[in-house]
Amino acid sequence: MNRINQLFEQKSRGILSIYFCAGSPKTDNTVEVIRTLEAQGIDLIEIGIPFSDPMADGPVIQDAATQALRGGMTLRRLLDQLKDVRSEVRIPLILMGYLNPIMQYGFERLCQACQAYGIDGLIIPDLPFKDYIEEYRPIAERYDVRIIMLITPETSEERIREIDRHTEGFIYMVSSAAITGAQKDFNEQKQAYFRRIEAMHLRNPRMIGFGISNRQTYESASAHAAGCIIGSKFVTLLQEEQGDALRAITRLKEALNN
Repeated sequence: MNRINQLFEQKSRGILSIYFCAGSPKTDNTVEVIRTLEAQGIDLIEIGIPFSDPMADGPVIQDAATQALRGGMTLRRLLDQLKDVRSEVRIPLILMGYLNPIMQYGFERLCQACQAYGIDGLIIPDLPFKDYIEEYRPIAERYDVRIIMLITPETSEERIREIDRHTEGFIYMVSSAAITGAQKDFNEQKQAYFRRIEAMHLRNPRMIGFGISNRQTYESASAHAAGCIIGSKFVTLLQEEQGDALRAITRLKEALNN
């Protein structure tokens, strides 16, 4: 069974997923960051593929991607770093990136690498759902790679249910239609969105991301989903700690608990 599915079968609440951009702030410590996060009890890791025009991302992740690209990080180099990761790491791993570098590399070729190296899923924010259904889904399923789709407060109920029917793993609930970035709190409108999706009783579990950075946002999101995805806050802390993942995740846990 795919590790993403295994995780959600074993744990229905309180799942914590961490995103970081491969190659930032250091080019060659990708596996070290992953290993440290697993040792610190993180359930799921999203590894960002740096891209020059990450349209869904705010300035923190944009800057990290720019730094990574300048340091020579590419999808090919990232996969080279990950090819032996399963000798050390057991938790689910997901690559998150945009269509442009993925298409340049080759989607089926990427899925083959994911299967060979133990990468469990892909998040491609700019992949149209129609294209996923018609072109990408059959390839991904051939290699047991989960394609995780995103929904926002503007996504229609019809589309949400369609996504729920045609995907496996989990649904990525974007907390708002804005770009990524830490927020101090989630207002009533966002919490109403969380409650509305929860009340749909979808087949797939849901993870909430974008804006989670402190105890208030973490608890608000965790109350209405299987767990939370934290990106910008961790990327900032990793940058401040010059790539020291242990110090960064320790500071993040403190922010979530205080």
